[in-house]
Amino acid sequence: MKHFKILFSILLLAMLIACKKEDSLNPDDVNDIPGLGGDTWAKGPIDQWIHDTLTVPFNIAAKYKWDQSEVEFNRILVPPKEDKIIPVLSTIKKVWIDNYILEAGELFMKRYCPKWFILVGSLSYDLDGTVTLGSAEGGRTILLYGLNDFRIKGMPGYTSTDSFNVKMMFHTIEHEFGHILHQNVYYPQEFKLISVGDYTANWNNIPDFIANQEGFVTAYAMSAPDEDFVEMISIMLIEGRAGFNRIVNSITEISPSGVTPEEAKSRLREKEAIVVNYFADVWNINFYNLQARTRSSIEAIIK
Repeated sequence: MKHFKILFSILLLAMLIACKKEDSLNPDDVNDIPGLGGDTWAKGPIDQWIHDTLTVPFNIAAKYKWDQSEVEFNRILVPPKEDKIIPVLSTIKKVWIDNYILEAGELFMKRYCPKWFILVGSLSYDLDGTVTLGSAEGGRTILLYGLNDFRIKGMPGYTSTDSFNVKMMFHTIEHEFGHILHQNVYYPQEFKLISVGDYTANWNNIPDFIANQEGFVTAYAMSAPDEDFVEMISIMLIEGRAGFNRIVNSITEISPSGVTPEEAKSRLREKEAIVVNYFADVWNINFYNLQARTRSSIEAIIK
């Protein structure tokens, strides 16, 4: 507190020195600063598309105009480019919303899908060297970063698809939606026992292939049981059944902690079975059908 008061006094003195006698302090004489409140925008084609495609059928709103209060204050972030908004959201609808509707029905999606998307142009870099791609808040909001890196074939100026960033975006969405599902109905407790004792706060120092050898689908899955569960959902959906099988079958060496390939594979298969049964028992969703639909939709985009 003492340091804050000293700093505040210095800043106040600097402001008084810099403010000339003739400078006007009348707010009517000062230009408005966008994003600080009170500023409005006329609705355009993007807003109409969001309204017709997402808001009316699903009660989903998407915020793409810059609002600093919606994101972290200690990050350097930029707004999304407006020419990215419709391609990103239409792709999200095709790969995520439409496929869940085909397997679970419209009522399920209307009830459980997040109602608010916050869109950010840049990635969010963390102090520990990791990158935050998205977050889910209270089961109502999904914040997506990195929209300005989104590129698919057919967008103005692009003749190819950036498959890595497309897959990362859906990895984020499926991950965060997995959180929303288990926050409504928790997954079976036995899932936590499969890798009990192996979760670590140092997951960011572990490559994915080592995590696989320990019985985790990604390194981030090692951070906590909840993250392990939703990473399983996400990777199984975006990689498809064949892709997940490749991850499992690629484990051929003993892990640094002494886990054998057979045990690591068994752990991943146990986790797979719990995820599949959870979707069937709790949500009446055939996970393998959803998986096939999701992977097929992604493949149609990244070809």
